[in-house]
Amino acid sequence: AAFAGRFRQSKFKHVFGKGAKREFCYDNIRVTKSSWDSTFCAVNPKYIAIITDAAGGGAFMVLAHDQYGRVERDPPLVAGHKAAVLDVQWCPHDDEFIASASEDCTAKVWRILPESFSDGNLTESYRDLVAHNRRVGLVVWHPSAYMVLLTAGADNKVLIWNVEEEEVMKEIEFPDNVLSCSFNWVGSMFVCSCKDKVTRVVNARTGEFVAEEKLHEGTKPQQVLFLRDGRVFSTGFSRMSERQWGLWNGSTLEPIDKQELDNSNGVLFPFYDPDVNLLYLVGKGDSVIRYFEVTEDAPYVHFLNVFQSSEPQRGMGWMPKRGLDVSSCEISRLYKLHQKGLCEPISFTVPRKSELFQDDLYPDTCAESYALTAEEWLQGKDAEPVLSPVRPDAASAADIAAAKAKKRVPEKRPKKSAASAAADKGDRADVPANHLLANSNSSDSTAAATVAADPADTSALESRVADLEATVQNLTSLVESMRDSMAQLTSECEQLRATRVG
Repeated sequence: AAFAGRFRQSKFKHVFGKGAKREFCYDNIRVTKSSWDSTFCAVNPKYIAIITDAAGGGAFMVLAHDQYGRVERDPPLVAGHKAAVLDVQWCPHDDEFIASASEDCTAKVWRILPESFSDGNLTESYRDLVAHNRRVGLVVWHPSAYMVLLTAGADNKVLIWNVEEEEVMKEIEFPDNVLSCSFNWVGSMFVCSCKDKVTRVVNARTGEFVAEEKLHEGTKPQQVLFLRDGRVFSTGFSRMSERQWGLWNGSTLEPIDKQELDNSNGVLFPFYDPDVNLLYLVGKGDSVIRYFEVTEDAPYVHFLNVFQSSEPQRGMGWMPKRGLDVSSCEISRLYKLHQKGLCEPISFTVPRKSELFQDDLYPDTCAESYALTAEEWLQGKDAEPVLSPVRPDAASAADIAAAKAKKRVPEKRPKKSAASAAADKGDRADVPANHLLANSNSSDSTAAATVAADPADTSALESRVADLEATVQNLTSLVESMRDSMAQLTSECEQLRATRVG
C-alpha cells in the first residue's frame, strides 16, 4: 500500500521551487520585530504589503511589483495606526483595498492608488472599524460577499463587519483569544483555533458553535483553514512539542488523518491553492517550504517535495492565481521575508516542454469580483466565489461578462469632474463625431491627421508596445533560468550515477 501511494499518478509530483535573482528581490526593508504569530506580508497582483517597524505607531509598506532593488531609507508608509500593526490582508474583490489589524484596538481598511504616496505617508484610511476593547490580531475577508470583513481581538470577540457602513453585523463571544480563522468556500461558516487549544466551527450569521474539538494537544498556537470540499486542515503541536498537521471532517471535526512532521518549534502557516488542492507549509524560522497535494482518497495528504534555502524565513506572502506567469507554467508564488530585510519571490513551476497554455494546470480561479453584497449575505444568501478563466486570451471575455453584471463589480475609479469632461470635449471639438465613419475611404494623410487630433491613442499604443517589449525580456530571462536549472539537474544526476557505480 505504501508503494502504491508513492507511485500514484499526479501532474504535480515534479513541481519545483526557485528563488528570484537578487535584482528581482526587494531589499533594505525594516520588517517588524513583533513576536505576534502572523505572516507579516500580503500580496495581490498589483502590490506587496509588508508590516514594518515604525517609531511612535504602527505602519506597513506597500510596494508595486516592479519596484525591485533597495527600498529607500525612509519610504512612504501606510501609517494611520497608533500602535503596532499585527496583520494585513488584501481584499479579494478589489485589488485597491487592504485591511489592517493593530494593537491600538482598531482595524482599518485602506484604499491604495498610484498617487496615494505622492505627498509622503498615507494616514487617512478608507474606513475605521472601532468596536474591540483590546488589540485586534486578525483580519479575514469573506470569500464571496463584497466588503464583509471578520476581525478577531484579544477581548475574545469575533466581529463580522459591513465595511462600507462601518457597521458590526454580528458579534460572537469566545471562551478565549482567537488565533487563526478561515471561512468555508461559500462563507456560511468559519473555523477558528483559540488559545484554549480548542478548535471551533461556527455559523457565521448566528454565531452558533457547530462543532468543538481539541485537535492538537500542544500549548503552542495552532493554524486552521477550510478546504474547498469542506474538510478542515490544521497545523499544531503534540504534547511533546512535535509539529503536526491534521485533516478533519468540516462538520464534526472528527479526525480523518494526523501526522507528525518534525521537532522544530516555529508555528506552521498553511497556504492553500483551492483550484488544484495544493498545500504549502511554511514554518516561522524555518529555511524550508514543504508542499503537499490533498485528495479525496487515502492517504489524503500526499507529500510532493521541499524547497530548501539557506536563510530562515521571518514571514511569507501568497500571490493569488491571477498574478502568476502562466506562460512558464508557474502554479504558485510565495514572497519570503528574510531576517535581514530582504523580500524574495519564490516561484513554483510544473516543468513542461510545450510552450502552449496548459489547461490541466489552470482551472478557473477566483476573479476580482464578488457574488453577493453585504446585505444579501446578512439576509441568508450563500454563493460560491465568482470564477474566471486563467487563460490570458480569455481575460477580455471575463471582463465583458463582469461588465454585464454591473452590481457584481465595484466601481473602480470616481467619475471625471464636470470641468475635466468639458475640457476633454473642447479638445475634440474640431473633430466631427462621425469623422471616421464618413471618411472610411479617405487617404493616408487624412488618417494621420485623425490620429494626431487624439494623441491619447498614440500614447496608449506606445505604452502597449513598451509593455510587450518588457514581457519579451521577462520571458527571455525565464528561459535562461530554466536552462540553468536543467543544467544543474543534469549535473546532479550524473553525480548520483557516478556515486552509485562507485
